[in-house]
Amino acid sequence: MAEVSEEHVAIGRERLDSFLTTDFPTAEHPRILASGDASTEIARVAKDGGFNLIIMPTHSGMFRQMLLGSTTAKVVNDADCPVLTSRHAETVAPRPLGHRELLCAVGLNSDSERILRFATGIAREVHAKLTIIHALQGEASGLPVELDFEEKVQSVEKREALRRIAELQRLVGSDAAVRVAAGELKKALLEAALLSDADVLIIGRSPRPGALGRMRDLTYALIRDSPFPVLSV
Repeated sequence: MAEVSEEHVAIGRERLDSFLTTDFPTAEHPRILASGDASTEIARVAKDGGFNLIIMPTHSGMFRQMLLGSTTAKVVNDADCPVLTSRHAETVAPRPLGHRELLCAVGLNSDSERILRFATGIAREVHAKLTIIHALQGEASGLPVELDFEEKVQSVEKREALRRIAELQRLVGSDAAVRVAAGELKKALLEAALLSDADVLIIGRSPRPGALGRMRDLTYALIRDSPFPVLSV
């Protein structure tokens, strides 16, 4: 068994060291070979190595509309650092580097300041335009999505949401544009995302890992169905 294990490690190392060597030369981009459950090892290596970000694909094509890969879902739930999820690399074309549009979804809960502060910092660092999106839960699932919050007749909920977002922006030093959507939460957020033409959707995760922790239902749905990459923090 030891010989079989050593052979598997040798094969794994050879495949890893020969992967995308032109784009990522091994001398400049270290490669880590781990053994065990993939999601557990990815989260462990990221934590032990003090990494700032994990980048992973989700399923491509029709499967992406059904579920996330179990490895990706577990990493999003277990990892301490932010996780950037995207469609499978073979199914998307890179956008020009000059196109920098970030969309940050905030729920106006106790964690919203942390999420917006993170998004504001990222936007400044890469000189990107940041837009904030907040969704109000509609009374009925069939309620149409509303994005024009500058209408003369605004609901009390929208006015209150805009006031609280303005306070958040003052706290973190942000001057991002704001959209308020109304309707079923996931649908409203995804519709707003489509209209924004953003490069990345930034969403928050709970600080707690585990079954009732980071991977909430809405987080899962947004990562699975988002039209572009999702950075969960």
